[in-house]
Amino acid sequence: MPTPQKVETVHETADMLREAQAVVLADYRQLSVAQMNKMRRDLAETGVQVRVIKNTLIKRAADEVGIVGLDPFLAGPTIVMASTSDPVAPARGVQRKARELRTLEIKAGLLEGRVLDADDVRRLANLPGQQELRAQVVGTLVQPIRMLVTVLDAPIAGLARVLDQVRQQRAAAETA
Repeated sequence: MPTPQKVETVHETADMLREAQAVVLADYRQLSVAQMNKMRRDLAETGVQVRVIKNTLIKRAADEVGIVGLDPFLAGPTIVMASTSDPVAPARGVQRKARELRTLEIKAGLLEGRVLDADDVRRLANLPGQQELRAQVVGTLVQPIRMLVTVLDAPIAGLARVLDQVRQQRAAAETA
């Protein structure tokens, strides 16, 4: 018979899995309490929620949400990192922390309900952030307009240079 606390944890975890744009599961063996608290604070600043949840409760929550294929990654101590605002933030944050804390190891991830292995999570972490992608899109959209302005401006600029040269020649001829 599950305790009310475990039932509540399963429902909270299911809600987190349902609402999150991305989730990363990691093994946190040998992390001290201070390291874990610092990681939680650092990731919270980027909008990533960090929770330590028992694997059986994660499995029940995943089953409740309809996520299939997570079972092979639910072994050993598991920390769950989720973001509702940025799909790259949990992957990027855990990869940065894994480099800093050598004992933190990426297990798997979820992106739009699809299970990702550790390599996929690392590739996701290397993608540019939302702001950078938006800047690239805007730059791509603005480039043709910038080229059009340059092309349309070229005859006028050329005419201005020719008129300036004629003015300089007349000024030189008058002084001579």
